[in-house]
Amino acid sequence: MASLTFMGTETEFGISVVGRPDFNPVLASSLVVNAYRNEEGGAATWDYEREDPLRDARGFHHGGGHEPSAEEDVGLANAILTNGARLYVDHAHPEYSTPELTNPRDVAIWDKAGERILEVAADRAAPLVPGRDPDTPGRIVITKNNTDGKGSAYGAHENFLVARSVSFGEIVRQLVPFLVSRPIMVGAGRLGNEFDLDDVPYQISQRADFFEVEVGLETTLKRPIINTRDEPHADPDLWRRLHVIIGDANMSELCTALKVGSLALVLAMVEDGVLPEPPTLATPVSALHAISHDLTCRRTVELADGRAVTPLELQWHYLEQATKYVEDGGGPSWAPETLALWERVLTALEQDPMHLDGVVDWVTKYRLLESYRSRDGLDWDADKLKLIDLQYHDVRRDKGLHARLAAAGRAERLVAEDEVTAAMSDPPRDTRAYFRGRCLQRYRSQVAAAGWDAIIFDTGAESLQRVPMMDPAKGGADTVEALIDRCDDAAQLLAALRG
Repeated sequence: MASLTFMGTETEFGISVVGRPDFNPVLASSLVVNAYRNEEGGAATWDYEREDPLRDARGFHHGGGHEPSAEEDVGLANAILTNGARLYVDHAHPEYSTPELTNPRDVAIWDKAGERILEVAADRAAPLVPGRDPDTPGRIVITKNNTDGKGSAYGAHENFLVARSVSFGEIVRQLVPFLVSRPIMVGAGRLGNEFDLDDVPYQISQRADFFEVEVGLETTLKRPIINTRDEPHADPDLWRRLHVIIGDANMSELCTALKVGSLALVLAMVEDGVLPEPPTLATPVSALHAISHDLTCRRTVELADGRAVTPLELQWHYLEQATKYVEDGGGPSWAPETLALWERVLTALEQDPMHLDGVVDWVTKYRLLESYRSRDGLDWDADKLKLIDLQYHDVRRDKGLHARLAAAGRAERLVAEDEVTAAMSDPPRDTRAYFRGRCLQRYRSQVAAAGWDAIIFDTGAESLQRVPMMDPAKGGADTVEALIDRCDDAAQLLAALRG
């Protein structure tokens, strides 16, 4: 059967300085990240030694390896958090990567914790904005969205560890039709389109229009449906990391959980070789655009064999296979909850997508925009609607429209707020992120650097001490909690580990 699945998200957040549209976004992002990092007392740097984003899953390498960016060279704008996550600047945006997690519900918790962390970080950074009136508080607005509406896009990525023994070609074959049709369930919705189409004033996915090829290594240009980056952050002989760049950033916790949970189940079925021949799309990229542009979810796309199918039919195909897989004893313990949510969403989409108001982001936001449009007699390109579109994703709980809908009980939640608050500082207990996070909590002054697969300690000895963490299943609370609790400093911890 498929091995234990490890998963997580990484999100590039939109950023703006109120009243300063010309303010450098790299500087603004650095202010935000460093304000949080410094307040938390962190001095450790990120460990890039084993990172290689130019290694391709198709079996070759692009260029000469990893070259540090300016931010890496000076060791700034890069925080290693006690919750096991990473907060840093990437492509002029603050980016938050969750710790390694084992189930969709935990992904929803630690992903939402990232929103709360950015909310706090922006508030701390606002007084640091240079050149403002000293008597007027600055304001930095952080949005969890994917496009500025002016032709630029920024990412919301998912990561899954997959057994190295699985053919990458088979992953591509099975995942393309799944990922192309998935936005109907978990799209974040947006005004407008990138093709100047008058008949698409609103669409399902924020990211769909920015994808140009089926398979490739790029993430910012010629974006592919399947990204081929082969950088496992784990034992490369056992694992590959599937770097999924096609998803939207979700405000809805249910969408976040369904997004990663459904894909994790499809990957488990690929690992176990139980999926039948996939319904191969004739032109996947154009199908992705067409599906995103149709709010009925009933527009057909062409298969390679000439048949026409709807995105609903494609998703039902995968759900039916996943249901059979779990009934036959496959899948992880959390699979039944994901199957139930998956079926609930598809059933509602089939009846009327608007039934998912308060559940699915693209529907919730559409209903919100339509209410303003009807009340005020607005055209779809009205500036007021553009502001509402953006404000839906504002991470401030008193300003963000999704947050306010959730507080009023009009947007469904999956997790409790106290779980999210705890996840802002505490790591998950069942992966190596626990060891990383607890070491930062207990021995922060002695952690020189850390990465996903190692921690480097400075105990005052002649050389730094590197502790590898190549297996994401090792280092959880069940094996290291008592050890960390009884070791007063890193030197004692290292001695105990060697013993």
